[in-house]
Amino acid sequence: MAKRKDIKSILVIGAGPIIIGQACEFDYSGTQACKALMEEGYRVILINSNPATIMTDPETADVVYIEPITPDVVKKIIIKEKPDVMLPTMGGQTALNIALSLAENGTLKKYNVELIGANLKAIKKAEERESFYKAMKKIGLDCPKAQIARSVKDSYKSLKKLGLPVIIRPSLTLGGTGGGIANTKKEFDEIIKSGLHNSPINEILIEESIAGWKEYEMEVVRDKNDNCIIVCSIENLDPMGIHTGDSITVAPALTLTDKEYQVMRNASIACLREIGVETGGSNVQFAVNPKNGRLVIIEMNPRVSRSSALASKATGFPIAKIAAKLAVGYTLDELDNEITKVTPASFEPTIDYVVTKIPRFTFEKFQVTKPLLSSSMKSVGEVMAIGRSFNESIQKALRSLEVGFEGFDNVKETSSQKPLTKKNILTELKKPIVDRVLLVAQALRFGKSIKEIFNASKIDPWFIGQINEIVKKENEIKRKGLPKSAYEFQQIKSMGFSDKKLAQLVSKKSEDILQIRNKLKVFPDFKRIDTCAAEFKSLTPYMYSTYKKNDVTNKFCESRPSNKKKVIILGSGPNRIGQGVEFDYCCVHASFAIKKMNYETIMINCNPETVSTDPDTSDRLYFEPLTSEDVFEIIRREKLNGKLMGVIVQFGGQTPLKLSSFLEKMKIPILGTSVDSIDLAEDRERFKKIAEDLNLLQPANGIAFSEKEAFQIISKIGFPAVIRPSYVLGGRAMEIVHNKEELKKYFKQAVIISGDSPVLIDSYLKDSIEVDVDAISDGKNILIAGIMEHIEEAGIHSGDSTCTLPPYSLSEKIIENIKKQTVKLAKALNVKGLMNIQFAIQNNNIFLLEVNPRSSRTVPFVAKATGNQIVKIASKVVMGQKLKQNDLKKQKSNFIAIKEPVFPFKRFPNVDTILGPEMKSTGEVMAIDTSFESAFIKCQLAASNPLPQKGTLFVSVKDSDKAKILPVIRSFSKQGFKILATSGTAQFLIDGGVKTKIINKVSQGSPHCVDALLEDKIDIVINTTETRKSINDSFGIRRTALIKNIPYSLTVSGARASINSIKRLKAEDITVNPITDFH
Repeated sequence: MAKRKDIKSILVIGAGPIIIGQACEFDYSGTQACKALMEEGYRVILINSNPATIMTDPETADVVYIEPITPDVVKKIIIKEKPDVMLPTMGGQTALNIALSLAENGTLKKYNVELIGANLKAIKKAEERESFYKAMKKIGLDCPKAQIARSVKDSYKSLKKLGLPVIIRPSLTLGGTGGGIANTKKEFDEIIKSGLHNSPINEILIEESIAGWKEYEMEVVRDKNDNCIIVCSIENLDPMGIHTGDSITVAPALTLTDKEYQVMRNASIACLREIGVETGGSNVQFAVNPKNGRLVIIEMNPRVSRSSALASKATGFPIAKIAAKLAVGYTLDELDNEITKVTPASFEPTIDYVVTKIPRFTFEKFQVTKPLLSSSMKSVGEVMAIGRSFNESIQKALRSLEVGFEGFDNVKETSSQKPLTKKNILTELKKPIVDRVLLVAQALRFGKSIKEIFNASKIDPWFIGQINEIVKKENEIKRKGLPKSAYEFQQIKSMGFSDKKLAQLVSKKSEDILQIRNKLKVFPDFKRIDTCAAEFKSLTPYMYSTYKKNDVTNKFCESRPSNKKKVIILGSGPNRIGQGVEFDYCCVHASFAIKKMNYETIMINCNPETVSTDPDTSDRLYFEPLTSEDVFEIIRREKLNGKLMGVIVQFGGQTPLKLSSFLEKMKIPILGTSVDSIDLAEDRERFKKIAEDLNLLQPANGIAFSEKEAFQIISKIGFPAVIRPSYVLGGRAMEIVHNKEELKKYFKQAVIISGDSPVLIDSYLKDSIEVDVDAISDGKNILIAGIMEHIEEAGIHSGDSTCTLPPYSLSEKIIENIKKQTVKLAKALNVKGLMNIQFAIQNNNIFLLEVNPRSSRTVPFVAKATGNQIVKIASKVVMGQKLKQNDLKKQKSNFIAIKEPVFPFKRFPNVDTILGPEMKSTGEVMAIDTSFESAFIKCQLAASNPLPQKGTLFVSVKDSDKAKILPVIRSFSKQGFKILATSGTAQFLIDGGVKTKIINKVSQGSPHCVDALLEDKIDIVINTTETRKSINDSFGIRRTALIKNIPYSLTVSGARASINSIKRLKAEDITVNPITDFH
C-alpha cells in the first residue's frame, strides 16, 4: 500500500453553516473524509462552525473545533495542534478560500503545513478566471468569449467588446453569488457592482451569453499515478443560464452520442491534468451549442463539489471517501469498490438506470421576489429519484419534493397569477421559472409541438418527447379508464405514475387503486445500486423501486429482506427552510443507536445531500420518495422475512409525522410517541384542554374557521395578534397583525381559510422572553436535555432567533418552574422519546406557546453544547427501554453556548431583512466559550457578520424602544463610536446626554442615512421598527446594510449583546478550544 507514512496529523476544513450554494452535501463529504482518514490511523483535526451536522460530532474526528472558519481562527488551531497537512477540498468554497488565504499570507509555510488534495497552484489556476481560461486555451479547449474586470471602469470596457447579453461570474464565490445574466445596461450595472463586491479578490468574468445552450457536468477522480476515471456524467434538463444547482439534472447524460461523450470525457481528464489536481475528485462543467455542436468548457472545481454528493449517491461510488484516501497517497487500483467488494475503485462506474435530481425552492418565504431562476443559485435543497427509465425517475422525483405534486400536474396560472392559456403558454415557457418542466407537459396538453416547445424553452427535444409519452398515457387513461390486465397495469406503473395520480385521472381514491393493484398482484421490484450495471453482484443493500420488468413475477427483485428483527426510520426528505439538516442528523443518530441494540436498521429517504443516505449509515437503504404509497410498498416487502418491530416517525420532522395516520390505518406499528399523542399536541382544541387541566398559562387564543370568526376572536383578545394556519412547519404564512387592515390583508394574500383549514390566533406577548426546552420522556421519567433562552424577544420564529444554553438572564425560580411544567406536559401527552416545548416569559409569568412531541431543530445544538447524545438516549426509549437519571451527564457550569441563524436575504432581491414569526434562515452557526460575550463575538465571525471595534453607529428606533436603547447607545459612545441618528431618535439621545449628529430619513431627501451607508460612512446599524408604514419607510436602511455587509441589529437585545461583545473584543483576543473541553 502506498499510504504516506510521513503524515501523522491532518487538519480538515469544513464548509460552515448551511447557506444557498453550499449546503449539507459538504457535511456528507466532510464526514466521509474524516471517517476514511481515521480508518487509516491518522490523527484528524476538524474545524467547522455548523452544529446541525454529523460532521461536528465529537466522534467524527480526533479533535473537533466548533469555531468560526476564518484565517485568524484556523491559524490559532494550526499553532495549537501542529498538523502536518491540511485537506481543504471537502469544505466547499469556504475551505478553498481559507487555504488560499493562509498560503498567501505565509502561515502554512511558517508552520510547515502542506496542502493535500489540491495545491495552491492548482486552486488558483482553477478558481481565478483569467488563469483558468489561459490554461484551457493552452490545451486546445474552447471557452466562451470573455473579459476579466476588476473595476466598474474595466467592466464597461469589456461590455464594449462583447455587447449584451452577457453572463457575469465573480471569482472565488459559491453558488454564483453576486453574478447573473445582464440583458440590459441597468442589469449590467447592478450585477457588476454586486459581483465585484462579492468576489473576495474583486474580480469578475464577463462572458458572452451562452444562455439556451445545453449544459453537462463530469465528475472526475484522479490519483497520483495519473489514473483518471469519470465517476458520472450529468446532464442538465434546464438550458444554460440557470445555475446548475437550480437545474433539474439527470445521470447518466442521456442525449449525448457515444462520440460526443468520449470527446467530453477526454476534455475533462485533460482539464484536470492541466490544472494540476494531483489527487481527488473534481467537477468539470461544459456547454454545447444545440445549433452547431460547439463545445465550450465553463469551469472546473478543484474540490469535491455540490454535484459530488449527487454523483456518489447516483452511482454508489463514494467520491469524498476515495478522494480523501487518494490525498494521502493511495492509488485507485489499491482501493476496493465498497459496493461490489471485489472490484477496485479504478473501475469506472456504469449505471443501468436513470437518476433525476430536482431542486427544492422556498420562494413562498420571499414573496416580493419573482420565482425566476438565473446564474445565481436560489434553491435550498434537492431530491433525487431512481428509475429504470427517465419517465419513471422524473415522476418519482416530482412527488418526492413534498410540494403537492403527484407527477406532471396541471398548471392553471402564469407566474404572474393570470390564467394560463394556449395563447400565452409559449411566452411563459421562455421565462426561467421554477416549475418550467410542468409547463412543458401543459403545452403538450394544449397541442403545442415538440419543436415549438423547444424553441421557447430550449429544453432538449428528447426530454420533451419523453414527457409527451406521459401526457399521451394520461389522456389514454382518462379516455379508456384503467387497464384490466396485470401486464398493462404494470406498464403504466413503470412510467412512474403514482396511485394518487392514477386516482386523479379516473376520479377515484388512491385506496381504490391500491386495491386494484393488490387484486392484480402488481407490486414494485427493488433493484440494488451496484456501480457496474449488474456485471458483478452488489453486496450492499442500497435499493430503489421500479415497475419496469419483463413480466409480473417477482423474480427480478433484489431486495432479499433478512430474517432479523428490524426497524424502519423515515428520513426528513429534501432540505427546506423550516426543516433542515438537523432532522437528518437525528435520523442518522437513531440508526447508529438502534444498530447497537442489535436491530437491523432500514433508512428511507430521498435527499442525496445527507449522511442518512450514505449506504453505510444504516444496514439497508431505500432511496425512495417519502409518500404513503412508496413507504408502504417497502414495508410490505420487508415484512416478507424477519420481524418488523415498527416504524420511527419522530426524528425526521414534519415529513414522517404526516405519514403517521396512514401507517396507523394500515396497522403498521409506530415506535415511540403514539399517533394520538402527536395529534393531541397538534390539535389546538385538545391541547388547550390539557393546558387548562394542568393549570398552565397560554396566551389568549382562538381558532377561526372563517374570516368573520377571526374578527370575532380578535375583538376578544385584541391587537397585536399572531395568526397562522394550523399544521405547519417553520412558521409558514405566520404573521403578527397590528390592526384590522392588516388582518384583512392577511386573509386576502396569505391563506385560504376553510372548515378543513382553520387559522390559529394568539394574543401577541409583547416584550417577552422566549425559551426552548428539549426533553426526553419515557412516559413516566423525564430528563431535561437543555433549556435555551432566545436573545430576541418572542414573536420572532425560534428557528430565526439567536439562543443561548444555559439561559443567560432567567432566574433559578423561573428555570425550576419551566422544568416542572415540562415534566407535567410530557406525562400528560405520554411522550415516548424526544419533545420540544416553547415558552414565553412575560413579567415573571410563564406562558406555554407550543409542544412538539418529536425531535426539534435545536437537538444537535444541545447535544454539542452539553456532550450528551440526546438522540441515542431517546432511541433507547423509542425501543422500549426506561430512562435512568445518569443517562444525561451533568453539564459543566463554566461555559455558554450560542446558536445564531444565517439568512439567504442577499439571494432574493427586494426582500426585507426584518424578522417575524415565519422562518427565513437556511442554517446556523454555533460558538461556545467561557463568557456570553466571547461566544457572541465568535458567532458573528462565523456568520460572516464581524463586529467593528470603532467607527460610526447609525441608530433609528421605534418610540417604545427609545428608553431601552439609551444605555446601549451611551456604551457605544463611551467606546469611541460616533453616533448618527434620525431626528426623533437623535433628540431622545441628545436629551439623554449622548452626543448625536442628526441625519435625514430617506423621505426627507439627500444627504440621508442610505446615502451614508452607500458611501461607507457607517460601520454598524441599529434599527427597530413596528408599523407597516415605518417598516416600509426604513426598508432601504436594512437592505443597504445587508448588501454592503454592514453589521446590523434589529432588536434592542441584539444591540445590547453587540456592544457588550465589542467591549470584550477590545479587552482580549479570542481563544480556540476543542468542543470536548466543555463536556
